[in-house]
Amino acid sequence: MMDLDLQQLDVVAVVGASRDPEKYGYKVLKDLEAAGYEAYGVNPSCSDIEGIPCYPDLASLPRVPQLVITVVPPKVTEKVVEEAKRAGIDRVWMQPGSESDEAASYCEDNAIEYMRDACIMIFRKEGILSDGER
Repeated sequence: MMDLDLQQLDVVAVVGASRDPEKYGYKVLKDLEAAGYEAYGVNPSCSDIEGIPCYPDLASLPRVPQLVITVVPPKVTEKVVEEAKRAGIDRVWMQPGSESDEAASYCEDNAIEYMRDACIMIFRKEGILSDGER
């Protein structure tokens, strides 16, 4: 599991970012961007979401994020953690509904810190992982 101070992060990526305001891929991306993070969406179907740049995969990002948030089906998360490892990313947050035991095991076996069964927006807003302004 992850010991993470959200205030120490600058660059984050949301895999499963969506243009649909009703989806969590949209809500998480917009929340992090509004909180002041350099946020990137990862979605092969779009190039931006309301001005926030989107990329087809983690390898295409202009900067390596300090944290990847998954908002995708569990089977996709299992591929994302492998992609994160190849991209040199060592922190993954699996939003509720995107986590899987296989992805968690992969993270443990490959020195990737991870969080599961918790919503990053709630943690950020309640200051559970950070006592800073974000």
